[in-house]
Amino acid sequence: MTHSRFGARDLTAALCIILIWGTNFVAMKLALRGFTPFQLGALRYAFATLPLLLFIKPPKMHWKWLVSYGMLQGVGQFGLLFVALNVGMTAALASVLLQTQVFFTALFGFILLNEGMGRSLKVGLLLAALGLGCFAMNYLLPDGSAVAASTPLGFVLCLAAASMWAGSNIVVRKAQRTTAHFDVIAFMVWSSLVPILPYIALSAVFDAPASHWEWLNAPLSSWSSAAYLGWIGTILGYTLWTGLLTRHPVNRVAPFSLGVPIVGLATGMIVLGEVVTRWQWSGIVLIVASLICVLFGDQLSRKIPALFRANA
Repeated sequence: MTHSRFGARDLTAALCIILIWGTNFVAMKLALRGFTPFQLGALRYAFATLPLLLFIKPPKMHWKWLVSYGMLQGVGQFGLLFVALNVGMTAALASVLLQTQVFFTALFGFILLNEGMGRSLKVGLLLAALGLGCFAMNYLLPDGSAVAASTPLGFVLCLAAASMWAGSNIVVRKAQRTTAHFDVIAFMVWSSLVPILPYIALSAVFDAPASHWEWLNAPLSSWSSAAYLGWIGTILGYTLWTGLLTRHPVNRVAPFSLGVPIVGLATGMIVLGEVVTRWQWSGIVLIVASLICVLFGDQLSRKIPALFRANA
């Protein structure tokens, strides 16, 4: 790993990641117009794996890591997210709420991996809790007709999806510790095989019988969105992200994730005409502030006192 400055290539890659992952949520909404959540899950991972399986060898690691990650990230995170978007959650708000995975990851790391919890993380958790409280107040004290686009069930499912994402992050950390040569790309491709059959089974059990074959008649926009989620959102997005992580420290790459909810909010409001209420804006501001606190809090806590001492 190098510690050089971001060049034009890396900056372009980072901006592409923000645009790709920020627009993912609108693509999910469009895809759900033609597919059930479970059908979309199966198609997403079918698109993501089938081209690369011919070229990438299975990673040399215990199969339990592939299965655990595939179930948590594939079925858990995206299954719950797709259902949330289907029963009552806007693309704009989902792009923000899913970022709470940072705090779930920290909590799981503290409990399961004995990782420390610094002052910045504690303050960030407090701000995030206040932000989630604002989202909850949106249902207790409704602010206009826009509330109907987001339901309490969709809100809870979205948070559950974020917790599943955090669980998959813990799996990756454990897999890295026990695998001599951890190949991220091979891990992502082969773990993406895991969710396909569970999604097909879930669709067979829970989807209405009349919808089992309706996916064949889905509009082109839904098929295009599913392909975008698999090929662009998964293959290209994670390849660019992994490339940045191999060339730069994590603390220099991670701040770019702050751009994802900004793009998600903008595209949800512009493309889908979604409306954000005053309570939701308050929650968004607090959650983004909490992310900034976690990512930059330690640096600021060192630099600000030093600046005051220099000016004294």
